[in-house]
Amino acid sequence: MTTIPKLAFGGRILLLGSGSVSQCLQPLLLRHVDMDFTRLTVMDFEDLAHTAAEVTAAGATYVRERITPENIETKLAEYVGDGDVLINLAWNIDTGVIIDWCQRHGTLYVDTSVEEWDPYADQLNATPQSRTLYARHMKLRERAKGWQADGPTAIVEHGANPGLVSHWAKIALLDIATAMLKEPERLPKPLDADRKVKLEEALANRDFAALGMLTGTKVIHISERDTQVSDKPKQVGEFVNTWSVEGFYEEGIAPAEMGWGTHEPKLPANAYTHESGPQNQICLAQTGITTKVRSWVPLGGPIIGMVVRHGEAFTISDHLTVWEDGKAVYRPTVHYAYQPSDAALNSLHECQMNGYTLQTDQRIMNDEIISGIDELGVLLLGHELNGWWVGSQLGIDESRALVPHQNATTLQVAASVLGAVYWMVNNPNRGLCVPDDLDPEAVLDVANPYLGPVPSVHTDWTPRSSYYEPFANFRPKTGDDTEPWAFENFLV
Repeated sequence: MTTIPKLAFGGRILLLGSGSVSQCLQPLLLRHVDMDFTRLTVMDFEDLAHTAAEVTAAGATYVRERITPENIETKLAEYVGDGDVLINLAWNIDTGVIIDWCQRHGTLYVDTSVEEWDPYADQLNATPQSRTLYARHMKLRERAKGWQADGPTAIVEHGANPGLVSHWAKIALLDIATAMLKEPERLPKPLDADRKVKLEEALANRDFAALGMLTGTKVIHISERDTQVSDKPKQVGEFVNTWSVEGFYEEGIAPAEMGWGTHEPKLPANAYTHESGPQNQICLAQTGITTKVRSWVPLGGPIIGMVVRHGEAFTISDHLTVWEDGKAVYRPTVHYAYQPSDAALNSLHECQMNGYTLQTDQRIMNDEIISGIDELGVLLLGHELNGWWVGSQLGIDESRALVPHQNATTLQVAASVLGAVYWMVNNPNRGLCVPDDLDPEAVLDVANPYLGPVPSVHTDWTPRSSYYEPFANFRPKTGDDTEPWAFENFLV
């Protein structure tokens, strides 16, 4: 494994949550952070002290507490303050509230998702737009107006996805542009002189929005296939997953949500738009786990993924928008296309059969996994080279060799959090940041040794490559022939 320089840190760290990702991150902190570990606290509201045994043996403290609206102001102050670090891997702690506390107390902050105190409040009467991550980001932006732009760094949504995928999207755009300029024989027709000059300038300036537009990238899938399987079958009444069950359930039953491209000829059925902010997203009045699209990963090949809402659909499409005179003249369609493990798919099906009542028996697969990989990356489509994929192909055997008793999925997330912690400590006064605001190489230099093979590969795959409908001649025509990369052509 490539040696990662140790991160010298003299402050305190509060790690909120001791679930699957936290358990994977803890040994990474021991391995890569040079600090007095008596200054590390792990906090969870459940009795999970045994999950933090390795760090407590090194001097850390495990605390069984729950952060609530009533105690957040005083409870956090017992463990962190000026110059310290708060890593939030817990659920249902309002992101705006906790970052506001950190901004006022000089504390660096990182999490993997934008949260609310009660994400299930009045769901049936809440509009689809109000239940989106877009709405959460707009609330966070409004609150951030009271924070200093050069205040304590607060990085939101920096796991594997959202998180690493924003960095891979940038790497993919750089690689596509480089291939177009240096290997013109691969193009269907030569670049005209003006476009070539502009592409060279965008590449030199690392202007990623311009690179997206000039390469002709129309669609970005966060495409993932998890093939990890266990020797312990899922039981009736049990939800089995390779990462948080509660987290997957919450985002899965939320509206399907996506960055909406300027190339799209029309809105899909059940679509809702937003009336304020950058308006770079739409949502559907249907759950993400029942909205399915065709996509592709290099080893797994064609997949049918779920358009589960994820923060990268907002941040990537927002950062890659090109504006002229207040109008978006370029933006790709961006969304998740997730094919989870077989056990998770069966768990979801059972959950749906029971009216989306979450199973009380829940299990995160770890030591019982006998084979498989988590193949996660970004698939950029519609450009001059057709398709390009960048991402991680981390297998269970390599995961265990790197961090014992962990699976590929949690290690991808934990490695990303570690990369964000490095960047944050080295850049402590950047204010509120999303993954797209960070230097991709700086983060990936830390994360990559834990991600297995990370290929950057070309593909000829299109949404029609693996299309087959046995009764096509007896059903209304689907798709859109006017735009081959329209969202409608990916829908299953």
